[in-house]
Amino acid sequence: MTAGPRPALGSVGPPRLLAGLDTAARLDRVAHLTRHGSLPRYRPDELVALAENIDLRGRGGAGFPFARKLRAVARTAVARDGRTAVVVNGSEGEPSCLKDTALLLHVPHLVLDGALLAAAALSAEDVVVGVTRTDVEQSVRAAVAERGPDGSRVRVIRLPERFVTGEGTALVGGLNGGTALPSGQKVRTSDRGLAGLPTLLSNTETFAQLAVAARLGALDYRSAGLPTEPGTVLLTVAGTTVVETPTGSLLPYILDVCGTDPGQGVLVGGYHGRWLAPEAARTVLVSRQSLASFEAVLGAGAVLPLPEDTCPAGEVVRVARWMAEESAGQCGPCIRGLPSLAAVLEEAVAGGGRTALDAVTARTRAVMGRGACSHPDGTAKFVASALAVFPEEFTAHALGRGCGRRVLGVLPLPEDESPERLVVDWTLCKGHGLCREILPDVVRLGADGYPAEASMPVSKRHRPKALRAVRRCPALALRMQE
Repeated sequence: MTAGPRPALGSVGPPRLLAGLDTAARLDRVAHLTRHGSLPRYRPDELVALAENIDLRGRGGAGFPFARKLRAVARTAVARDGRTAVVVNGSEGEPSCLKDTALLLHVPHLVLDGALLAAAALSAEDVVVGVTRTDVEQSVRAAVAERGPDGSRVRVIRLPERFVTGEGTALVGGLNGGTALPSGQKVRTSDRGLAGLPTLLSNTETFAQLAVAARLGALDYRSAGLPTEPGTVLLTVAGTTVVETPTGSLLPYILDVCGTDPGQGVLVGGYHGRWLAPEAARTVLVSRQSLASFEAVLGAGAVLPLPEDTCPAGEVVRVARWMAEESAGQCGPCIRGLPSLAAVLEEAVAGGGRTALDAVTARTRAVMGRGACSHPDGTAKFVASALAVFPEEFTAHALGRGCGRRVLGVLPLPEDESPERLVVDWTLCKGHGLCREILPDVVRLGADGYPAEASMPVSKRHRPKALRAVRRCPALALRMQE
């Protein structure tokens, strides 16, 4: 991917990771140090104690305790020749998640601080940042150059944009010069990772949180969030907005801050996540414990509300079809199971009857627990969760009645990139700014209050709002154009 969508940014309460972005689009080295100050030095045992005290966990999906990873890498290194490596997972193959992109585009030095802090504790000579977007790669390379000698041991490597690229063995395989696909082997990177070395591999946000905690100290870090889950977390809401919020915040409040609501339900954890019914979504907190009570996990922080005016069954079919195409293609459940599941789901939603709907349930069960990686399980659970939360919708479609709603494509997919553009006629535009109010994810205003661009790409999921902006422009200065 040369460059993907850039998220809007927001926060609930004072931001930590996103601090300073209210006055600057990107914090270079000088702005970063002005905002955060110098990075303190930590002995290895002190860094482990810090990570343990704040219960720092991986923010890429699995939520594994960071202190345990540090210990595991150090222990393996002692048993060998002492050499280690650090890898920052900056790949985001999940179309609904943009938080790592936001960090690497806007505050890359915070991520590098955390990675270099961990590298110093492990005496690692090699630090690698794996990315999949060219604009992210350029931002990180610029940050490395801005650090001078301090960044000399940091390498930036761009890998193919795929859903499975971020899986641990896939990422390491790609960084080692192989194919960026899951190996199918249960090999921990703490045992054998980059160049065969014991490797500390964690997500972009995890390293940024470590850098914040190192400056604040455990006590001040714990001043935000829940006592049992301290700190803040980054969420990508509706595939467009990255919000930093303290843990323990009510999910519906976060959605309201982003200008939306639970609608027909909320998908939490992205396309390997779980659906929450509206009643659950209105009471759940942004916390592991609260989400666990609904058998859900935050995963990589993707939160996708489903608006009232789109068809749930059709949205799920779109994602299931794309997930089947994103298969690693290395085991039966991926090669045959996921395409078969997507096909029978599409058949059921197209009016295939109860037999087809029963077949969907049978296919999800057949796929689970048999894959070489987590992709088949995650996709099957996504479909099973949708069937459980929207049973009437799927039944109505299977019986041929349908729901009467169009599929708006609100669940973001790469295929949503559209040739349509919103075009401004400068001879008519009066700078009312109503287009920005209706379509903040597409329209940016310049310092003079007029749209900053004359022609703006519009994705399928933004098209309904774009048409509304065209209709409501007081000066009739907007039009849609292919």
